[in-house]
Amino acid sequence: MAVPLIVGVLVLAGLYLVRRPPAVDEVRARTTVAAAAPAARNVIFINGDGMAAAHREAGRLFLAGPGGSLVMDRFPYSGRLSTSPADPASIVTDSAAGASAWATGRRTYNGGVSVDTDGKALPTLGAQAKKAGKATGLVTTAQVTDATPAAFFANAVDRDAQDDIARQYLDVSKPDVILGGGEDWWLPKGRPGVHPDRPAADPAEFSVGTKGDLIAKARKNGYQYVSTATQLAAAGPGRLLGLFANEEMFQQRSEGKGDVYTPAVGLATMTEKALATLSTDPDGFLLLVEEEAVDEFAHANNGRRVLQAMGELERAVAVAKAFADAHPGTLVVVTGDHETGGLAVADPTGVAGEDGPFPVKGTRLRFAMKWTTGGHTAQDVPVTAYGALASKFAGKHPNTYVHEVLAPILTG
Repeated sequence: MAVPLIVGVLVLAGLYLVRRPPAVDEVRARTTVAAAAPAARNVIFINGDGMAAAHREAGRLFLAGPGGSLVMDRFPYSGRLSTSPADPASIVTDSAAGASAWATGRRTYNGGVSVDTDGKALPTLGAQAKKAGKATGLVTTAQVTDATPAAFFANAVDRDAQDDIARQYLDVSKPDVILGGGEDWWLPKGRPGVHPDRPAADPAEFSVGTKGDLIAKARKNGYQYVSTATQLAAAGPGRLLGLFANEEMFQQRSEGKGDVYTPAVGLATMTEKALATLSTDPDGFLLLVEEEAVDEFAHANNGRRVLQAMGELERAVAVAKAFADAHPGTLVVVTGDHETGGLAVADPTGVAGEDGPFPVKGTRLRFAMKWTTGGHTAQDVPVTAYGALASKFAGKHPNTYVHEVLAPILTG
């Protein structure tokens, strides 16, 4: 009887050894590793407006070749975001509803800027980050008051109220850096600014504001105002407003029909300046970066300009990644608010809807961009993330999940 008892004791002892709780030294080691990981304090959120998987693949082939990859696609964590709005008339989102989901965590109707489905204003990440003591800024190749930046820093029942959105920037949310296009909305009708009314490239562009001279008001509020690349480079520390075009920083047209994309200041340059300005805040910052031309030229089924816009976006992403490498505690997120154009990448075969062919970098191969619509679609969009808390973006999530991740960083 003694032998089985001894064996039983030995077996139990073996189980105890296998299942024993971690030693004190192990717990300390794990705690030390966790403590060494930097907490997220800076957020660089990058929107390739209208960009989904096919736009990224076309950009990869054109810019990096079949064996290469974009910087945004080398980020260690990736996932997908759904894009559905809460719109009674459509299952397909626009930029206002898409960006509002990011900025507020609530879905809304198309055209609504950070309001609920009844038109009631919702708290925005930009305003909340500012209230929490962080620096904030926005950089875009669209009007600085267009739907995406507006959703992070303003509220409007109609996205077209861009002059009131500009007023809210100055009176309410007070972003430290505002860089992009859209001077027309900052000045009253009949009073052109640095960029002349009704330019030859687009006679429909002219000052349309109804809130007075908001550029003068910005200066009174302590903003430096710049309108050229030289002035931007020379701008010192402190609040910064830069408006580099009447409207968008390009002319959205089909190929060969007046399409122009020669921005006075590149997206990467604006991003670099914004980061240099915002990073002086010891409490951290939120920077929204947007390449609008991906969307606008996809609306026109203009593959050549979409590829150019992808190059502009990629250079801005590289700037953001370099900053994150040098500043632990920075989270960089790259995604799109929706898909535009119903784009597919294929061999050039002469099938209807084909755009191109375009060269695959470093080879003799060619690819075509095939469009199925001039509007948006309901496709999921890729999201890739780098830096502090980037792992949270792995997997498939609704677009409101962006707010779930960013809000604790920016408002805590």
